[in-house]
Amino acid sequence: MTFLMIIELLVVLVALWIGARYGSLALGAISGIGLAILVFGFQLKPGNPPTDVIYIIIAAVTCAGILQASGGMDWMIQIAEKMLRKHPDRITILAPFTTFILTVLVGTGHVVYTLMPIICDIALKKGIRPERPCGVASIASQIGITCSPIAAAVVAFSSISADNGFNVSNIQIIMVTIPACIVGILMAVIYSWNRGLDLDKDPEFQKKLQDPVQYAYIYGNSATTLDKQISKESKNAVYIFLGALVVIVLFSVLTMMGHNILPAWNEIQTVKGGPESITLAGGVTESAKQLAKAGVVVAGVTESVSKHLSMNIVIQIIMITAAALMIIFCKAKPKAAISGAVWQNGMVAVVAIYGIAWMSNTYFDNYTDEMNLMLSGIVEKWPWAMAFAFFAVSVLINSQGAVVVSMLPLAYSLGIEGWVLLGIMPSVYGYFFIPNYPSDIATVNFDRSGTTVIGKYLLNHSFMAPGMIHVVAATIAGYGISFLFHSMGMY
Repeated sequence: MTFLMIIELLVVLVALWIGARYGSLALGAISGIGLAILVFGFQLKPGNPPTDVIYIIIAAVTCAGILQASGGMDWMIQIAEKMLRKHPDRITILAPFTTFILTVLVGTGHVVYTLMPIICDIALKKGIRPERPCGVASIASQIGITCSPIAAAVVAFSSISADNGFNVSNIQIIMVTIPACIVGILMAVIYSWNRGLDLDKDPEFQKKLQDPVQYAYIYGNSATTLDKQISKESKNAVYIFLGALVVIVLFSVLTMMGHNILPAWNEIQTVKGGPESITLAGGVTESAKQLAKAGVVVAGVTESVSKHLSMNIVIQIIMITAAALMIIFCKAKPKAAISGAVWQNGMVAVVAIYGIAWMSNTYFDNYTDEMNLMLSGIVEKWPWAMAFAFFAVSVLINSQGAVVVSMLPLAYSLGIEGWVLLGIMPSVYGYFFIPNYPSDIATVNFDRSGTTVIGKYLLNHSFMAPGMIHVVAATIAGYGISFLFHSMGMY
């Protein structure tokens, strides 16, 4: 690694560090400063911005935002609350699986804010230390992102993998990540089941109860959504949203089974192994890529092939259509969607991925050969070690989609096989490590007992242990599951 490479890498890391300190839109915007320094200062050729992933996020977030504006998410939260209150003694295991499922369905972890105070309320009423279900439930709400067929991280993995010769659909991805993450959640739940002192034995909590004001604050309020009236239109919006998910899954499953019913068109592309250029009549030399772009078929150089509509485009079309149907038939107001937490946080993610991934891609694209030479020995012996890189980058970047977009092309350029990268995909979640993510901060604020905390030394917080347990267990499980599928010839 040359001195210049180190300096330019420091530019990338400093931009990420400063962006993480400011949070929100700053992650993407300050990455733009890093990109400008790399391009104008060090004259690196800019990489390509991750537009495909951004378009999918916009479509999915718009659909989820309209669902929230229609009141459909309120109904989903109500259903979840009824189930949790029916079995309050099992809140520590039911809470994380509830937040996990909601994220898998909607594609974003920001849908669970309404549910967090309910989880705390149920735990308090049952005499269970709220830190136990709240800590692991917050972790599980983010874990579900790698398990949702419409989430940016999953779509980006599928798209980038296809570009690198590993054709894997969204459904094939979640066939690995869902069971792997369930294993991770279960391990985190086992740890959380008896973590910390019981409330009746916790001296700090008991001291709070001696103060009438604190007692009224802790036990005087009851968080619930069961008193909300859910309209028929709100329920219909949920049916439309779930129907859209079913259609997406159906297309993916049929394609996996060899029955691709999506529209197809003939396209001109270069022949694999063919010449990069050809001399035409009159001595004019044309590149194979230019011939293909012009739609010219030359034997041995370019060929006409039938290509089906990609799942990336399918997801965008279906999500936007579903959003439109909810607006027309379910009285969902677009202005309410724009002011909602789901749409706003989703657009923040778009800007973050735009800036972070573009800056990172610019650096790595310019040093692919050097990275190959430097890391080839490690990845040949321990290809799964890329999980450490995924996790480390995620600690700095509060977006699993951005980690995939930024790091997956580098991983493929190092020669790591696709099934290995799929197996270690749970390791792209590491932003619980520094407790500055909105869901973790909100969970601390929702816990009226004060047992869910960010410690004095920052890293000794309530999310560290369940988060680390999950990532390690899920990554090991994912690697094993992916290896099994690879051995069976499925990947």
